[in-house]
Amino acid sequence: MAEVSDERKVQRAEKEIIEGLLHEYLTDGSAIGLWRLPNNSKKNLIVCTEGTQLLDELPIEDLGTGFVFAPFDSKKKKIFLKANKSYSIENGEANSNISDSHFSTKDKKNTKDPVGFYAAAPHKGENSIQSDFTSLVKNAIQQVEFGNFEKLVPSRCKQIELSATFNLLDTFNTLCEKYPNAFVSLVSAPEVGTWIGASPELLVSVNEQMRFKTVAVAGTQVLHPQTNLKHLAWTQKEIEEQALVSRYIINCFKKIRLREYVELGPKTWQAGNLVHLKTEFEVDMTATNFPQLGSTMLKLLHPTSAVCGMPREESIAFLKANESFDRSFYSGYLGPINYENETSLFVNLRCMQWSNNKAVLYAGAGVTLDSIPEKEWEETELKMNTLLDVIQS
Repeated sequence: MAEVSDERKVQRAEKEIIEGLLHEYLTDGSAIGLWRLPNNSKKNLIVCTEGTQLLDELPIEDLGTGFVFAPFDSKKKKIFLKANKSYSIENGEANSNISDSHFSTKDKKNTKDPVGFYAAAPHKGENSIQSDFTSLVKNAIQQVEFGNFEKLVPSRCKQIELSATFNLLDTFNTLCEKYPNAFVSLVSAPEVGTWIGASPELLVSVNEQMRFKTVAVAGTQVLHPQTNLKHLAWTQKEIEEQALVSRYIINCFKKIRLREYVELGPKTWQAGNLVHLKTEFEVDMTATNFPQLGSTMLKLLHPTSAVCGMPREESIAFLKANESFDRSFYSGYLGPINYENETSLFVNLRCMQWSNNKAVLYAGAGVTLDSIPEKEWEETELKMNTLLDVIQS
């Protein structure tokens, strides 16, 4: 019991620290990016006090330290939050990573007033109903049958009412506890409102040793408590869906004539109560003499076939014409760049947009020739439950 009590004390201390920092900085028009990397206990906060930058391209290597928030539509502006202030919170304590002479956890405001997160404009669209989404899936299947696509990834959104006791920071902390191998994030800026999520999918990372990494994640199953991961069976539909994403990444390597990469997988990989097929790709950027590989691959990869389909441009056009809502930042990407000499960008999945007493949840499903419309609806429900289970508990 003492051990549990100590852990709770640490969690409370960290929450108070973060709340104090947010109370200080979200009252003057600043923007923040709060995150916790997969399989890591440290929470990180960057504060942009000089206004967000809107960029057409993201030259990662030249941007300095900050946090990126990019929409699904690669032609739209990407948000860059320069890290004017930067903090690491771990074991109940905080450290300032950028010279901050007045920084002291004791100086931070201790108030019970709500943190002033930026609320998004009210959602104008209607919730997707099952019949509409299954009709969209049937249309997608037909397009695949005609040979127009190898795969399509239609999505849907759902607006929910939030209880009077809902707290964004509590939700962030609970997501960190419940999904240890997800990228948990909370972004709040005047231009985009506030988004929170627990993404299972890495898009691009470059570590301190100059090793590039990306992953192909596809296929979804519910993981029942008694299931042994080693004995889990995958259908032909799921195997082929994942193989398409892997081939897409390999084709991106081919476009830049990169042959020296390591491919690991596919293997069964757990994300909360769901499991997926995942293949990892790694490149030694020093050995290949490709220091700009992060920026180059980011431009080639996004949006990946895992979130739109193949062929890419035609899939994007189909989704824009047939989905009944604007994806906005859902299935875009986000994460820290050049933070502690590393860049970690994740696809913005298992996410929601906050608007005071309401929130909009998003989810999609990969459609191939073997898809069953009702099962694709069920898959989107399961993915939305990543956040719903936390919110409703």
